[in-house]
Amino acid sequence: MRKKISLAVPVYYEQEVILQFLKETKAVLDTLPVDYEYVFVDDGSKDQTVAILKEQAKTNPRIKMVVLSYNHGKAFAATAAFTYATGDYILYMDPDLQDPPHEIPRFFETIEQGFDLVWGIRKEKKDKFLNRLYSKVFWGTLNKYTGLEIPKGIAVMRMFTREFAQNLLQYKETNRFVEGLFMKVGMHYTTLEIDQRERFAGVSKFNFRRKMQLAFDAIFDFSELPLKFAVRLGFLFVILGILALAGLAIAKWFFIDFQAGWPSLVSVIVVGIGLQLFFLGIVSLYIGRIYKEAKNRPLFSVKEFVNINQHENV
Repeated sequence: MRKKISLAVPVYYEQEVILQFLKETKAVLDTLPVDYEYVFVDDGSKDQTVAILKEQAKTNPRIKMVVLSYNHGKAFAATAAFTYATGDYILYMDPDLQDPPHEIPRFFETIEQGFDLVWGIRKEKKDKFLNRLYSKVFWGTLNKYTGLEIPKGIAVMRMFTREFAQNLLQYKETNRFVEGLFMKVGMHYTTLEIDQRERFAGVSKFNFRRKMQLAFDAIFDFSELPLKFAVRLGFLFVILGILALAGLAIAKWFFIDFQAGWPSLVSVIVVGIGLQLFFLGIVSLYIGRIYKEAKNRPLFSVKEFVNINQHENV
């Protein structure tokens, strides 16, 4: 029996690249001894992305689409794609063609060896120096303080089994860092080096603000680093305060007769208040995330389905 591959593809303002993506992936998939489908999830695009995919879906039943009711964020769009994918294997990738479709046969050959997950690892990250530096610092810090041990240089492109997907979808938290969830599922995985290309067209929507949001999500969701930092910093300031008071007492009693002024007192009070607010802010962020989880809201809201049974795999 032929295996089936589902391409799980979140899309967001991709009108310039989507037809080329379909063309290149189809050319590769048609050479493999598999059935396949596309599961696109539109994450609130306002351009022609949805219209183009709807037009293509009219003549190609392999093209399926979930249109979300507003912009949820890539992690939630990816979760929706995994939810409605029906293949034996799921290939997660972006439509920008940076992770090239010609690598798909290698993923299929590797996962057929008995792995549950095959990570794509970029041989060389085609990006600006600051973005490469950010990635290096981010992943290094995350692995050090969370113990996730995410492979270095991972790409979006990865393939995993139906069983792996079912385990992944058991994680219902609304604070979703997808790569961390993949590592929590665990199972038997390997890596595959791939060549990265330049983006086919358009610009990346993953700007600095979104990168920082991802960093905060990852650190707050999978580590207690901020809380530990607050405790250590607070302890450090207590020690410094005790040493400063002891030094002033010794200086006044044995060396210098001086009168302490109110500016120094005000400065100490301001620093103390600032530290308290800082620590309270860290705690509040964790409490806010607990509050979001406690509401237990659905992970995504669907506006429309195209070529897909809305009850399938849910």
